[in-house]
Amino acid sequence: MSKDKLWWLAKVLEGVGMVVVLVGVFVSMSAGFEGRGLESMAYEFQGLFIGGGLFLLGVLIERSIGAR
Repeated sequence: MSKDKLWWLAKVLEGVGMVVVLVGVFVSMSAGFEGRGLESMAYEFQGLFIGGGLFLLGVLIERSIGAR
């Protein structure tokens, strides 16, 4: 794969990762407002873990091609 395509893939993964984290936080907040505390924490943790993993994968791809 060319460096250009890998760079775009890395940026897409970083962007999707940030969106997943944001969605996890919003779902967590809405569950928390409804009084479901532990469920709220689970949504937040899952969003942070999955979104952070995607973001980190994007950063690692960028570093491997020397773009960062």
